[in-house]
Amino acid sequence: MPAARKKSLPPVSDEALALMASWFRTLAEPSRLKILRALEEDGELNITELVAATGLTQANVSRHVQSLVDAGMVGRRKEGLTVICFIADPSITDLCDNVCNNLLKRLSHQVKKLGGA
Repeated sequence: MPAARKKSLPPVSDEALALMASWFRTLAEPSRLKILRALEEDGELNITELVAATGLTQANVSRHVQSLVDAGMVGRRKEGLTVICFIADPSITDLCDNVCNNLLKRLSHQVKKLGGA
């Protein structure tokens, strides 16, 4: 087991920890991850395009987009009657990429342990 890395981290208040937990809870919903993935792949999309890209209903897309907007992960702007959604915080893409890469490494390691390729 690798040695733990020692970092000098500033103290974090309980309120700040609660905000961080809330932010991660936003990501704990697979439908929201689908929306983020669609926006990452295609850039800016309107609600109808997000419905097509995710397979979710319009009501679900709208509700989940609102949660992502509230968390500061996604932004919206109006073009006439159309609402355009976009990734507002590029660090969310990096976070998701890091998680995906970590999972791929873990799965690859498990396959090797089981005698696979």
